[in-house]
Amino acid sequence: MIKIKELKHFNIGESYGGNQDWFRSYMMRLGGCGAETACDLSIYLKKYKGIEKACELFIDNITRQDYVDFAHEMKKYLWPRLTGIDKASIWIEGYANYLENKGVNSIKMREFSGEEAYKDASHVLKNQIDRGFPIPNLTLRHRDKVFDEYNWHWFLINGYKIEDDKNGNEKIFVKAVTYSEYEWLDFEKLWNTGNEKRGGLVLVDIRET
Repeated sequence: MIKIKELKHFNIGESYGGNQDWFRSYMMRLGGCGAETACDLSIYLKKYKGIEKACELFIDNITRQDYVDFAHEMKKYLWPRLTGIDKASIWIEGYANYLENKGVNSIKMREFSGEEAYKDASHVLKNQIDRGFPIPNLTLRHRDKVFDEYNWHWFLINGYKIEDDKNGNEKIFVKAVTYSEYEWLDFEKLWNTGNEKRGGLVLVDIRET
């Protein structure tokens, strides 16, 4: 049995979402993944959750230049730094400041630590996606070379896929969005980095009125 749950996203030309390789400065191209993730989330919140002030872009026809300008505005809140945005709490604080300055007070966020058990992580992951919220994810050092391009990297998760392995056990893959594309990653392997210091997930929700 296979179950797939994918959230809608957006395109910029043929690009699936934004791309930090487009950014104007070397440091943003190197360490702008936190800002890119925030920009993609902002566009999603406006386009699919009706949070108009989350993004000032005309979201039905976003150009590459529009997106780059937006990312360099987001840089004020989530700028590259010596060790990167290496804690979910740093990202949450920066993005919350952005939303506050835009007059958005309907969004709440909390961290789900990468040190939590995979079983619990898989539960909150499926719950968020089922409720229609993409998930900002931070992966720090990973011992598996398969995940080299995700080392010290922020990216969005906007879907999951459940398959049964040959022993009938549930296996979860996540749809990881970064650098204008997506790929399906084994979530258990992604989560269990093999290192003591880990990243984590940012769980986004809309405040009840």
